[in-house]
Formats: sequence, C-alpha cells, structure tokens
Amino acid sequence: MSNLEIGLVSFPALLILIFIRVPIGLAMFLVGLVGLYFVTGSLNLPLGRMKSETFSTFSSYSLSIVPIFLLMGHFATLGGMSTALFKAAESFLGHRRGGVAMAAIGACAGFGAICGSSLATAATMSRVALPELRKYGYSGGFATATLAAGGTLGILIPPSVVLVIYAILTEQNIAKLFLAAFIPGILAALGYMLAISIYVRLHPDAAGTKPAISYLERFKALFDVWPVLMVFSLVVGGIYNGWFTPTEGAAVGAAGTGLIAFLNRGLNWDTLVESFLVTAKSTAMIFFIILGAGFYNGFLALSQVPQEISNFVVSQGLSPWMVLTLVLLFYLILGCLMDSLSMILLTVPIFFPVIVGLDFGMSQEQIAIWFGILVLIVVEVGLITPPVGMNLFVINAMDRMTPMVETYKVVMYFVASDIIRVVLLVTFPIITLFWLQ
Repeated sequence: MSNLEIGLVSFPALLILIFIRVPIGLAMFLVGLVGLYFVTGSLNLPLGRMKSETFSTFSSYSLSIVPIFLLMGHFATLGGMSTALFKAAESFLGHRRGGVAMAAIGACAGFGAICGSSLATAATMSRVALPELRKYGYSGGFATATLAAGGTLGILIPPSVVLVIYAILTEQNIAKLFLAAFIPGILAALGYMLAISIYVRLHPDAAGTKPAISYLERFKALFDVWPVLMVFSLVVGGIYNGWFTPTEGAAVGAAGTGLIAFLNRGLNWDTLVESFLVTAKSTAMIFFIILGAGFYNGFLALSQVPQEISNFVVSQGLSPWMVLTLVLLFYLILGCLMDSLSMILLTVPIFFPVIVGLDFGMSQEQIAIWFGILVLIVVEVGLITPPVGMNLFVINAMDRMTPMVETYKVVMYFVASDIIRVVLLVTFPIITLFWLQ
C-alpha cells in the first residue's frame, strides 16, 4: 500500500479500537506508532519519536496552563463559589416557571468563568442544584438534561481548557480566543434558558415553582458572588490587558481561588492534598491524550493525508461556506462517538489548514479565531448527544433514579438551541469578531 492508503486505513482502525473500549489516548498512540512503522518500514523513527515526542509534550511550557486551570476550578468548588452562584441566580429566577432550572444554567455559566472543564462544571453544579430541582418538583429527565447542558458552558465561557489546546495547536493568541468566546458563551446561556422556557410551557407538569423572596435577600445573595467576579476579571482581564501571560494569569487565578477557599474554611491540609491529587489525575489523562494525538498526527503528516484532503477539497470547486458546513456537520456526527478533547486533537490538524486556506472575506487570523469558536460549540454539542455524551454519563452517575432515556428526550431541546446558535454564528461572524474589526 502507498503511504496515503496506509493513512486512510488508519481511520477505521482507530474507530475500531475506540469501539472496543480502548482508551482514546492509547488508541491514537498505538495506531500512530504502527502507522509510522509501516510508512517508514523501520522501527528507528517510531522508537525515536517515543523519546522526542514524549519529552516535547510533557515539558511544554504552554501546556502548564492546563493543570493550573483545573486546580483553580477545584479550589473554587472548595471555596463555596458554586453554591453562592446558584443561590444568587435562584433568588432572582427561582419563582418563575422553570426558574430553578434557569438558575442552574446561570450558575453553570458563572462557574464556567472560573473553571475550564465541562465535566467538572457539570459534576459540581449537580451536587448543588440537583437537590433543589428535586425539592421543587422538577422531573428527573428535565433536571438531569438541564445540568448536563449547563455543564457544557464550562468549556465555552473562558477560561477554557479546550480553547487553550486549540490555541496551542493552531498557534493563535489565547487572550483573543478567550475574548471571542465571551459573547457566544452568553448566547449559549440565554439560549438554554429559552429552551427551558419553551419546555415548561409544553410540559407544565415537569417543573414546580419556588416561593419568591424579598429584594433584600436577593441582593444579599448577589453580593456573595463577588469572589467569582473578582477572579474572572483578574484572570481574563489581566491576560487581555497584557498584565501577565495566560499561564501567569492561571496561576494568579489559582492562588486567588485558593486563598478564598482558605478564608471560607474549605481549604485545609487534607483538601489541599486531595486537590493536588485530583488535578494530577485529570492532567495525566489529558496529557496522555495529547501525547497519543501527537503520535497519530505525526504519522498522518508523514503519510500526506492532511495535504491530500486539502488538495481534494480545493479541487472540488465547493464554495467556502459549503466546505465549512460539511466540516461542522462532521464534528456533530463525530461528537456522538468521541469526547471533545480527542476530537480537537485528532481533527484540527487536518481541517484547520483547509479552512484558513479558503476565502471568507476575512484575514487568516480572523478565520482561525472564528473557526475555533465554531469548533468549540459543535464539540460542546457532542458532550450532550447520545450515545457518548460525557456530561450525560456524569449526571446519570449522580442521579441513578432517572433512566438515561428520559434525559435523552429532554436534552434534544438544548441540542436544538446549540444548532441554532451555530447557524447564527456562521451567518454573522461579526458576533464573534466584532472586537477585531
């Protein structure tokens, strides 16, 4: 077989390994290693890359931002920020029809501003909001679908671990990507609230209402979220204004949330050690996926698959908008089978050169940032689409009483909201790029 044919055969081989439950990082690593052997006909290059790729991956200064953001999210949980966010949102929205669910979405958006992980946002807010949703008569499927969808805001609203990985892969400015994601993130939260409003009108028995509280109590609850606003403003504002680099900003945010957790008596020696262990485990998982993707993408580059795909797309004479639509549809389908980080690492090196080489009437930097936000959103949809919606599994593990099929039925309202938002951002790129005009 030619090198190109070997590269193309590697795709079904990788999917087979994933389907038989081989961890995605290990699957990409093995396929990349074997593919390099077949392309070169020798073990010298594969074994050499095992040393060089491993060292370059794990010694990367840019990737040090990932564990720091994860640690910041864990400190935020210990500091009671998730509870404060939910109570503040609930005090203003809880008395409305579907208001407690809307409050959960608002709290997820706020927590996403200090936690770059979708799974962590979903798990943390479930512990806080699920008992309240149950208390006020929300059906199991409605409650779990709301929290699963709300968790996706953890990777959409900056800071975002997935967005950091995209920036590193495509050599884009992290601060600009964070700013570009802000408005789409707000639109996501508002779209989810609209989906809740529609659902409770179609299914009035699925949700109860919470008694209204006084404005004094509302503003007191609102005042309690000042640590979240302070940390978000300091981290994102500091990065964008050039006060410190993204890695330094993450460190400042982690130190700030750690101090808040200590002052709120949520951080002691035992919880500090636990935070480091949880962060280390999550980082190890992410870094191994990155290592596996590095091997696989190195093999693909050697087999000329990305270049040939790019040439093939250009030769078809399709309009740039049609190519973009097909790529986004591919992401939506792939999201039903793979997790978000794996999709980014596997596909961006292939699709990114194709998209930035097309004429959308924008500069290459604008296309790169716009495409990054679109990819982030469609990847986010994959977190709540069956059969491999990671957020759905996280929420289901915390609410065993609700059958997964009930969650699937309701979550499609939120998926519809996501698709409408993607269409809106594709049609009007200025929503993402207004600050670059």
